[in-house]
Amino acid sequence: MRRAAPARLRPVPSPRRQAAERQGRRGEALAAWLLRAKFYRIVERRFKTPVGEIDLIARRFGTTVFVEVKARNRAEASGDALGKVNTARLVRAAEYYLARHPALAATPLRFDVIFLAPKSLPRHLMNAFQAS
Repeated sequence: MRRAAPARLRPVPSPRRQAAERQGRRGEALAAWLLRAKFYRIVERRFKTPVGEIDLIARRFGTTVFVEVKARNRAEASGDALGKVNTARLVRAAEYYLARHPALAATPLRFDVIFLAPKSLPRHLMNAFQAS
């Protein structure tokens, strides 16, 4: 009689990683709230693809917007955060999304970044970078 292979267990994330995960989820929820207040319609949250994850996908006035959310402990760090946005990964993930939703490929597209920091207003950087 053959024994079933043991189920692979995922390692338990460290408390630091769990805290970062919670902060990220809170930041994305706040960013979604901000976008809805600006009359965006949130289409997807945490859209996972084989090539990366898109934090938020929104639509407004016929434009599809791919949003990266960056939460930092200090408002001054948001400038550094823009440099850490992996634009190539985000573009590849957006291309994957558009391949799954071909009708949206003909609409205007945009890549935005929302910076969040305690004791400061969220900063929405529209058209933060180009896909090319």
